[in-house]
Amino acid sequence: MSLKLRDRAVPRRASLDALLTHAWSEDVVTAATAMDAVGLARSTTIEGIDGLVALGLLRELPNARAVGDYRKGRPSRRFELCADAAVVVGVDAGRSHLVTTVADLRGVPIITRTTDTAVPADAPVGAGDSADIRRHVIAAAVDAALAEAGRARPDVLAVCVGVPAPVDRHGRSPVHRDGFWQRMNPDLKDLFSTWAPIVRVENDATLASVAEHARGAAVGLRDTVTLLAGERLGAGVVVDGRLLRGAHGGVGEVVVLRRLKGVKDVPGLAYMLVARAREQIGAGALPVGHPLRELGRDAVTAPDVVELARSGDPQAQAIVEEVGRVLARIAGVFCSLFDPERIVIAGGAANGLDGVIDVARRRLPQELDLPAAEIVASSLGADVVSIGAVAAAVEAARDGALHIA
Repeated sequence: MSLKLRDRAVPRRASLDALLTHAWSEDVVTAATAMDAVGLARSTTIEGIDGLVALGLLRELPNARAVGDYRKGRPSRRFELCADAAVVVGVDAGRSHLVTTVADLRGVPIITRTTDTAVPADAPVGAGDSADIRRHVIAAAVDAALAEAGRARPDVLAVCVGVPAPVDRHGRSPVHRDGFWQRMNPDLKDLFSTWAPIVRVENDATLASVAEHARGAAVGLRDTVTLLAGERLGAGVVVDGRLLRGAHGGVGEVVVLRRLKGVKDVPGLAYMLVARAREQIGAGALPVGHPLRELGRDAVTAPDVVELARSGDPQAQAIVEEVGRVLARIAGVFCSLFDPERIVIAGGAANGLDGVIDVARRRLPQELDLPAAEIVASSLGADVVSIGAVAAAVEAARDGALHIA
């Protein structure tokens, strides 16, 4: 890493933070554009820009005359963020997979590496996912991704890891009755803080929300709920433009939804479709020769149910209707608690849930006195947590770069 962030010869002032935030969002920075953006005096702006250059965060470009943009007078000095001066690492640390991305300081991926953790998603709790093993696997995945990107630990400015567990503002997970949350987040903040200057650990649904606000269906919105429809259901909540966590990171936990009428459990929406189809097959409720019955309980998938429903099959339509009613009840709870303007259904299965979402849209107003939120499917696909992890790592790097002791 070519940064000199521990060089105390450059004073840490609010003006530097403001200038760095501006530079991080612009392709080219001049004193004039920076003055307009951050409201500083010219002398303070120039001093601050020179300070960021000294820290290795900005580099000077050829001036306006050299690039043919010169009109008259003294040509403007031009600068850009040194996006290649360091890297960030974003990790989607699911129970059965790891997706590790090494990106530059603007979040442009250099390498993305997927690792199978060899723990089946339907394995009993604790079967092979011990805390020590998980720490080793995650650390090894990060080192392997860095090596593949031609980088090493000293090149890293920030790491962000997303886990399927509630996480508080300090990166810690509360104690779970069977220890699952501790196995999913086995002190990952401490693990990476031994060598990375900035470390952020978040719930995976929280990072899905970060992704949606960065480049998805929530861009420009201040009040949203992102429902991550993965192996289980989780929520990332933004109110008045602020990401909510709660005292123990539990704002997006959905265990309370089990108390809703018709909600037996809170798996992901695709898993609900499969579970209902398997119930119908097992109970002999489908007619002889029905496509789902022919597939069998172990082979049926959510796309099978959705496609049959689209074709007009009444049994499949009934399953989609039932899951859509459940989604409407779940959305109703979040609307009553947080009053979002939009609910985003995110995750790999989101694009195949249009029928379920249509039912939920139709039924949501019946669950509320407040105006119903818009329900939309994410376009970010299965990479939504990984995208969010990189975006959160970039955000942490930008906010913390000038405060590294």
